[in-house]
Amino acid sequence: MTPMLEAPDAAPAARRRPTAPPTWLVVALACAGQFLVVLDVSVVNVALPSMRTDLGLSAPGLQWVVNAYAIAFAGFMLLGGRAGDLYGRKRMFLVGLALFTLASLGGGIAQEGWQLLLARAVQGLGAAVLAPSTLTLLTAAVPEGAARARAIATWTAVGAGGGAAGGLVGGVLVQGLSWRWVLLINVPVGAVVLAASVYWLVESRSGERRRLDLPGALLVTAGLATLAYGISQTEAEGWTAAATLAPLLAGAVLVALFLAVQARTAAPLMPLGLLRVRSVASANAAMLVSGSAMFCMWFFMTLYAQNVLGYSPLDAGVALVPSSLAVVLGSKLAPRLMRTAGARSVAVLGSLLATAGFAWQSAMRADGAYLTAIMFPGILMMLGAGLAGTPLAALATSGAAPGDAGLVSGLINTSRTMGGSLGLAVMSTIAASRTAGRSTAAGLTEGYALVFRTGAWVLLGGTLMMLVWLPRAARRRQADA
Repeated sequence: MTPMLEAPDAAPAARRRPTAPPTWLVVALACAGQFLVVLDVSVVNVALPSMRTDLGLSAPGLQWVVNAYAIAFAGFMLLGGRAGDLYGRKRMFLVGLALFTLASLGGGIAQEGWQLLLARAVQGLGAAVLAPSTLTLLTAAVPEGAARARAIATWTAVGAGGGAAGGLVGGVLVQGLSWRWVLLINVPVGAVVLAASVYWLVESRSGERRRLDLPGALLVTAGLATLAYGISQTEAEGWTAAATLAPLLAGAVLVALFLAVQARTAAPLMPLGLLRVRSVASANAAMLVSGSAMFCMWFFMTLYAQNVLGYSPLDAGVALVPSSLAVVLGSKLAPRLMRTAGARSVAVLGSLLATAGFAWQSAMRADGAYLTAIMFPGILMMLGAGLAGTPLAALATSGAAPGDAGLVSGLINTSRTMGGSLGLAVMSTIAASRTAGRSTAAGLTEGYALVFRTGAWVLLGGTLMMLVWLPRAARRRQADA
């Protein structure tokens, strides 16, 4: 009889949730959310031809399968970061992940082109709410020092790996199943992460519980979205066309109005004083510059492999696996190097390695061999990207007050995403100007080579900026054991 009497007390105890989840579990859940967000920036690329055939999308409509996600992602990022600070990081993580997962389901079952584009925009909105919370949940759970540097390195590596794996994952799904599965695959993964997060994550917030700065949020979202739209027009219309200049000018005016509102409101979305913090401003500027080159790497390497060397989408994805592993390796090595050399020195080292990789890649030929035309320069570029990303993220978050952690996290992602959008538009224009309408292997190679040569100069300029602007004082604090 005794066991039967004791059973009712034992069961609730077994079901009782721990007050503090294991740190590794928080890191794993945050990284899973970040992986999904970054993966969906690139995973659809190899599926675009199948989407166009199945849904009858026009050429401009096909571009917006990518742009709808990226613009919503970048435009709502600051709002998502501030909402996490004010209303709870766990709550915003769950809201963003649920929205992202449901939108993935909607896109996967879309029967019309407009349904797919709407789903991609909602995915981007969910990602904008989700992404800042992934980093702030992590930094709230891991104390500052060597442990946090390692956790940020893991977060950076997973995010970079998500972007790098997009081509491979997309190729496998499209070739083995259908284009719909590049979206539907998010549903079971998102559901599992959502369930685990509801049970295990602990709520945290910083700052007063007050209303969001809605005028500021609307202005910055509209401004960034309009600028991004203008940038996306440059490849098709050119930089001097009215279809390009009008949204660029309108976006600039909206951003200027946003800054004016922030200077006057009592509870701003982004306190302008934050931009006077050297570590925040310099690290985000470096993210913007490096992102403008790094994002282009995956895009043009995939085009080179398929359009010039004749690889299939799946073969192109497999060819970039070594580069994907290199960015993960660089991200994991960075904290160890930061302990002895400091964050600024590691960021500079990574940027120099990436510059060398871009310069090597600019020597590509139409009959290039895999090892010297893709594998080795790709490894060098992405090893440098991994080494640079971790210290930049660490410097930016270390310079912010606890109440602004979510905002700074959103700003980092915004800088990277907007830098990538701007860089891709500019580089596409550069490639098109050199190619001059030629579709031969030699003509395309000339355009792609010029892109990587330009990227090398951009990264070199970013390296000089890091040397001059990134702070020295905060470097030890990130790596102290």
